[in-house]
Amino acid sequence: MSSSRPAIVDLLDQRILILDGAMGTMIQRYQLAEEDYRGDRFKDWPSDLKGNNDLLALTKPEVIRGIHEQYLESGADILETNTFNGNRLSQADYGLQDHTVDIVTAAARLAREVADEWTAKTPDKPRFVAGVLGPTSKTASISPEVNDPGARNTSFDELVVIYAEATRALIAGGVDLILIETVFDTLNAKAAAFAVDQVFEEDGVRLPVMISGTITDASGRTLSGQTVEAFYNSLRHVKPLSIGLNCALGPDALRPHVEDMARVAEFFTSFHPNAGLPNEMGEYDMTPDEMAAHVREWAESGFVNIVGGCCGSTPAHIRAIAEAVQGQPPRQPKANAHRLRLSGLEAFNA
Repeated sequence: MSSSRPAIVDLLDQRILILDGAMGTMIQRYQLAEEDYRGDRFKDWPSDLKGNNDLLALTKPEVIRGIHEQYLESGADILETNTFNGNRLSQADYGLQDHTVDIVTAAARLAREVADEWTAKTPDKPRFVAGVLGPTSKTASISPEVNDPGARNTSFDELVVIYAEATRALIAGGVDLILIETVFDTLNAKAAAFAVDQVFEEDGVRLPVMISGTITDASGRTLSGQTVEAFYNSLRHVKPLSIGLNCALGPDALRPHVEDMARVAEFFTSFHPNAGLPNEMGEYDMTPDEMAAHVREWAESGFVNIVGGCCGSTPAHIRAIAEAVQGQPPRQPKANAHRLRLSGLEAFNA
């Protein structure tokens, strides 16, 4: 697994790589019922399980496998594991926290098997698996109580333990990369990065790490209040393979923030926006061609190294994006200027 680093770095130097698209959007197409989520293993589970998409790696693996295959057929180079909620905090919502390792390992193995099958078909186009560490359902730096600003529903130390468990499960499943994604709270991401590095040190493994934050609205800030550059400053010490943004916004609204990240990042950049904003029915209306046109302009402007889709995107969106950036030169990471880079809500560079 550790040998994947030079392989993917070489490819990133040569061309823009394609990340896959949304998992939830695709699962919805199957119109799965409660019994589908339960399967035989959880047939008598005491609480509802419908909506726990991560669980499908155990109870409906053919659905997840099929979605992975559709994205690879559409041109994806990197598959994300179906583990966005693959952690104890999120699985506790279903009472499944003690099954987290089984769920995450199974999801990683599914993606690994499909990626390897497609790499065997076309060895000149290797496929990679990014093990997803989602943000969890709790935040370490924002109070959940309006009348108690000091209240917290999790802690850095608790998150480190939870993320370390998930990281080990992803590695056991055979991932090539670790993707800390949809970061709305930088402290959560710091805990994830610390846990990942701790696992690497303790287990003698070293994989590339991707980091992807989320700008939550038109303010241009994460939910915990940071600007793009402040977010970057807070996490550049991780020395990730790539750093970028995903979710919350469509490619049109995300564009200025893509430019901001590309302006400062000393690493490769990755961006996977939503297919626009949801309409009044909660559906995403941006067509593949519309989304691809925006991403093509990012590539022509020299902003991107890895691109894909988040909420609302489908294999058709990924195919259009892959075609739109084909032949476009990849962005060159910024040289280290050896400046002091600090951050609170804003960046402070000396």
